[in-house]
Amino acid sequence: MKIKLEHVHYMPKSLEDGVLYVSKEYKTAAHLCACGCKTKVNTPLKATEWSLKETVHGPSLYPSIGNWQLPCKSHYWIREGKVSWSNQWTSQQISLGRDNEEKKRELHYAPFNKKTLFEKVTDWLRGFFG
Repeated sequence: MKIKLEHVHYMPKSLEDGVLYVSKEYKTAAHLCACGCKTKVNTPLKATEWSLKETVHGPSLYPSIGNWQLPCKSHYWIREGKVSWSNQWTSQQISLGRDNEEKKRELHYAPFNKKTLFEKVTDWLRGFFG
């Protein structure tokens, strides 16, 4: 299956097979599941989610698309405008993959969640005095 790239501002209400819609403004991509089930697949384009690479051959998304929440449970890659099928994952692999994704997010956002000494003391005083 070949995937072409289409830049949009807003995602269209109905998507076409074989098109990866990308909104740079909203940092998201969407396409119809490659298995043919016609389910809309959203992929946020963020440091802790998916990344998009545009090439002359077509778009690439990293990491793979694992539709574990869909009945089809399809798993594939979009690389240079082509769909490459990957192996099915077990429930245990899915759970481990989700745990790893959460750890990746925590590590990424940890520097933004650090409080200064002043903020810690202020929080403590607010808690103490109500």
